[in-house]
Amino acid sequence: MATASSSLERPLTEEEIQIITDISQHHSGVEQMAGRFLQLDSGGNRSEGIFYLKRPNKIRFKYAPPSYEEVISVGKGFYVINRKEQSKFAYPQSRVPLRQFLSDEIDLFSANITDVIKTEEMIAVGVSDETPAGPVSVTMIFNLETKEIEQWTLTEPNGNEVTFSIYDTTTEIDIPKAYFYLPDYK
Repeated sequence: MATASSSLERPLTEEEIQIITDISQHHSGVEQMAGRFLQLDSGGNRSEGIFYLKRPNKIRFKYAPPSYEEVISVGKGFYVINRKEQSKFAYPQSRVPLRQFLSDEIDLFSANITDVIKTEEMIAVGVSDETPAGPVSVTMIFNLETKEIEQWTLTEPNGNEVTFSIYDTTTEIDIPKAYFYLPDYK
């Protein structure tokens, strides 16, 4: 894995390059994962739910009631589903932040790295991306010992932030294909 262009104002250290390489390799080895998530936004709203990841290119975030939303990717795009209104809205997958985590081989160096901060227990890697709505930045926090992603904060073009924390994760799972079914909503 080679370092791609980045907006980082300093060169990465050899230690940072090795850690990011190790994180990329670790996550490339995870074919399936499920767990719980907690989402907090700038307005203080809190949502919870379950997520399912199956590589390549499939993810589903199912929000717990009272929400009726789900976010599903089946490889071509991300769909925001509203079960109550029976509607869906699509985003092209090539323009969605964190899409690098859905491919067979994860290479964080393929993202536009903007910041790296390391402590004794974690490393935070900031990336930015152009989306249809404008520039979006994502800061991912990884556990240094396990290399697992524990949290990410997405900053939207308008400055609003959404933070996802994941927990109770397992990779010892066989997720049925039907979990990534897109309803025929308009």
